[in-house]
Amino acid sequence: MVNTPSSRENRLHAMMRLLRPQQWIKNFFVFGPIIFGGALFNGEALLAGLVTFFAFSFAASSIYCFNDIHDLSDDIRHTEKRSRPIAAGVITVTQAYGLMLLMFTLSVLVSLLAGYLRINVDAVAGTCSAYNVVGVILFYWLLNLAYCAKLKQYAIIDVCIVAFGFVLRLFAGGAATGIALSKWIVLMTFLITLFMSFAKRRDDVLLMEKTGEAPRKNTIRYNSTFMNQALTITASVTLVCYIMYTVSPEVIAQFHNDSLYLTSIFVLVGLLRYIQVTVVDKRSGNPTKVILKDHFIQLVVLAWLVAFIVIIYAS
Repeated sequence: MVNTPSSRENRLHAMMRLLRPQQWIKNFFVFGPIIFGGALFNGEALLAGLVTFFAFSFAASSIYCFNDIHDLSDDIRHTEKRSRPIAAGVITVTQAYGLMLLMFTLSVLVSLLAGYLRINVDAVAGTCSAYNVVGVILFYWLLNLAYCAKLKQYAIIDVCIVAFGFVLRLFAGGAATGIALSKWIVLMTFLITLFMSFAKRRDDVLLMEKTGEAPRKNTIRYNSTFMNQALTITASVTLVCYIMYTVSPEVIAQFHNDSLYLTSIFVLVGLLRYIQVTVVDKRSGNPTKVILKDHFIQLVVLAWLVAFIVIIYAS
């Protein structure tokens, strides 16, 4: 086979699809400690967060490679996933393993780069520890290897692991900047990402109910009624937790402002819109697709962020 520029371009495109860079948006959670810790305008903290963002993104792409390798036989039979690079035969399993190891190596090196650059964030709470970041990312990587290989077969456990992955992103951001994480931020992150994980799994349930075939082995342990109730429960608990966070004495003392509760309206509207998109509009609950395509959600998130920043930084 002649390796033409066109074929090389197609293979490069397939590699990018395998690495899923559009999913890197999830790794902005590493900036959570910076935003909630009042260090958004600290350049050194932002640099530490940026380095950690790329380190986590490379690790996540490595996991995507392993996931597609492990799910190859299932993806070939799936109506949508059969077009994935490995299932379509554009990328070989050997090439995918090589790309997986390359991305993981880059992840570790970028994490260590934070220490090499001596990113000090003394103005915030301490000094960047690249080894702490590597430790969090290594734990995330191993946990997700186990998730892809076995744990995602167990209903409820699967979505909990996905949600915990976002908590680990927070831990990585905290380790990189030295900013301590409050129990409220950790709990809210787990809850809202658990909500989104259920919304994404709901897509598989609807597909199963439509075609009679389960996209995942554990999909048969769910149904649309359970998913709708799970969305309602997790959305409600998330909202209550956020309101309790905004009115908690420690948060008011931290920011010297008792007006943060006003941002709760944006959280409520955002959650309701997400449910509307998935339940009423019957669109995909995949958080990446919702956030990147739904302009209403984008506007609500932006409004919340602006209001939050104005309240805590203008006080």
